[in-house]
Amino acid sequence: MSSTHFGFESVDEQDKARRVRGVFDSVAPKYDVMNDLMSMGLHRAWKAYTVLVANVKEGYQVLDIAGGTGDLALAFAPKVGASGRVVHTDINEAMLREGRNRLLDAGVSLPTLVCDAEHLPFPEASFDLVTVAFGLRNMTHKEVALREMNRVLKPGGKLLVLEFSKVAKPLEKIYDWYSFKVLPKLGKLVANDDSSYQYLAESIRMHPGQDELKALMRNSGFGHVDYHNMTGGVVALHVGIKC
Repeated sequence: MSSTHFGFESVDEQDKARRVRGVFDSVAPKYDVMNDLMSMGLHRAWKAYTVLVANVKEGYQVLDIAGGTGDLALAFAPKVGASGRVVHTDINEAMLREGRNRLLDAGVSLPTLVCDAEHLPFPEASFDLVTVAFGLRNMTHKEVALREMNRVLKPGGKLLVLEFSKVAKPLEKIYDWYSFKVLPKLGKLVANDDSSYQYLAESIRMHPGQDELKALMRNSGFGHVDYHNMTGGVVALHVGIKC
């Protein structure tokens, strides 16, 4: 059987999805609170920049993958207007339920679907924009998922991947200290779950860096790929255009 990584641990490929699901089942109820705490609110700025770069127009068809609690879907919904559509998806039902409830509380009703990014249930060339924020690193076969994202995009369509990335060298020591010493303790205190946030820190280190992900996206069929570092490379927004 093939193996892959779950944080720093080597696991069977078939077991990774189950382990990741367990992490997000556990953190779903406190996900938004923890995002604010562990990023000191910066995740809101990162997502706002992503929405700016997306440049969504009225009538756009938008697919939000690993949409979780719905930050991006909520931002895109008014921009696409009555003639457009935002499809909010996640592989984790608990996260999707949190997001759907949050959207409904905000008076936004849109298609919500549990689906696997490696096997998207949509026809080719269905969307003008595909987004995935802080979800790609949890996927077992990233290249398969990226090819699927490419497949469902219209020619000239745009993929936005917002993800933790390789931090600038001067920040490495303090970032490692924060990630491995502070973050799990914060998770234990707020969400009563330190192991899921230990996994988060480890999964970031195992995720491809900026240039590696750029190459992976190019190899997955995107004709033009660029990235924008934010907060010293703590996160990067990769932009891919389908030929």
